Amino acid sequence: MKVSKAYRITKENAAEIRKAMQREKNKNLYRRMEAVALRGEGKSNDEAAEITKYNTKYVSQLVSLYANKGLTALAEEGRKGGNHRNISSEQEQAFIDRFRKEAEKGHIITPGEIKAAYDELTGKETKETFIYAVLRRNKWRAVMPRSQHPKKASDEEIKSSKKLT
Repeated sequence: MKVSKAYRITKENAAEIRKAMQREKNKNLYRRMEAVALRGEGKSNDEAAEITKYNTKYVSQLVSLYANKGLTALAEEGRKGGNHRNISSEQEQAFIDRFRKEAEKGHIITPGEIKAAYDELTGKETKETFIYAVLRRNKWRAVMPRSQHPKKASDEEIKSSKKLT
């Protein structure tokens, strides 16, 4: 049977964390720090989880992380997943600008073409939804002309109205 290790967070630790929270702008890091600070202020994992809206096990993991590695570990903790871009923001901007120039000349650019070029540039296969995110990040607006107005009158109505005038 595995016995869990209880970590003690002191009131001094909690005061240090609260001070760091005042400087923090990242709301996710702020919440992680708050969960640990609450433990140092005498709250249980369940109470801290209820206040921060985290799972009780996650609060326990945060406390363990803080006890073993300190305050900087809480900042690094949230960086596991997320956006793993294949190219830098500047390279991405230059890549999109290439297509934007073509579109301004009147060429129709499809997401499939952009995806194929992106895959070739990075050497990795991406999903088309990722390309839409790239386009959104770079403020690309897809404007496509319609062949006709959706509320256009029928040809018969147009002919009959011309006869009246």
